[in-house]
Amino acid sequence: MAAQVQSGLPGQPGGMRDALRGALSEWWPVIAGLAALFGPTFYFLFTGPWIGEEQGHGPIIFFLALWLIYRKWPEMLAATHPPVASRAGWPVLALGLAVHLLGRSQKILMFEVGSILLVLAAVLLLKRGSKALRVLWFPFFFMLFMVPLPSELVAAVTMPMKMAVSWATEHLLFAAGYPISRSGVVLQIGQYQLLVADACAGLQTLLTLEALGLFYLNLMRHPSAVRNIGLAILIIPISFAANVIRVITLTLITYYYGDAAGQGFLHGFAGMVLFITALVLILAVDSALQWYSKRRAGPGGRGPGGQGPGGAMKEAT
Repeated sequence: MAAQVQSGLPGQPGGMRDALRGALSEWWPVIAGLAALFGPTFYFLFTGPWIGEEQGHGPIIFFLALWLIYRKWPEMLAATHPPVASRAGWPVLALGLAVHLLGRSQKILMFEVGSILLVLAAVLLLKRGSKALRVLWFPFFFMLFMVPLPSELVAAVTMPMKMAVSWATEHLLFAAGYPISRSGVVLQIGQYQLLVADACAGLQTLLTLEALGLFYLNLMRHPSAVRNIGLAILIIPISFAANVIRVITLTLITYYYGDAAGQGFLHGFAGMVLFITALVLILAVDSALQWYSKRRAGPGGRGPGGQGPGGAMKEAT
């Protein structure tokens, strides 16, 4: 009997599947209601904004957040057993439905997408209580990155970023001997002119890379606060460096292969270069922070019992 009870625990093999299977029978009416409410919203997102460059990170953030919820679901069920509903769920639900109605009727995408988080949070509060949100706080925080920001704010922040990326691209390529000049965010290389677009060096790109960096930190779960905080802050210059490399790549493609190549398939390939470069830089910076943390801890922090690798050898001799 003891063995049967232990096999159903979330931490045991098959425990997660059993917990999710049991939760499905309880949650399917809620899932059906959410699908009916937000189905038109997701259809619009997947056929409109989420297939463009500016909001193309939306489905990535959404599916990663669902995976994080799936990963933490058994822990949430264990932490909220027996479930205690929170009355705060009702005003949150009313607010979420009102925001959804306003966003849907007035075509305000920020409200329409933001209401998804409010309604999901309200459902958790009503079904499992406030402890559920404490366990699942990171997936909900992570989903904030898929909420579109006001266009005025994006434009105000994006222009200085585009100017900085254009300036860096011009100076790096000029130092490398290329015939390049710049007027604002327009680069002139040879006989070609390139406009640095919002998608190449905008706020959304920065937010996407910041979200992926935080996702990486959540998976790694480093015990060092210096390493976690340092990497989260350094993702901002990493994003800038990755954007510069992307614009340099597009500029050189246009210079050597023509404008058609720069605007065609290779333009999309440069987007892959952006995220691959950012990932490599994040891993490199993380390794450097790990080395720094170990060095700061000193030899005594690496051996068992607080001794360095040679501590036991010195005592033995």
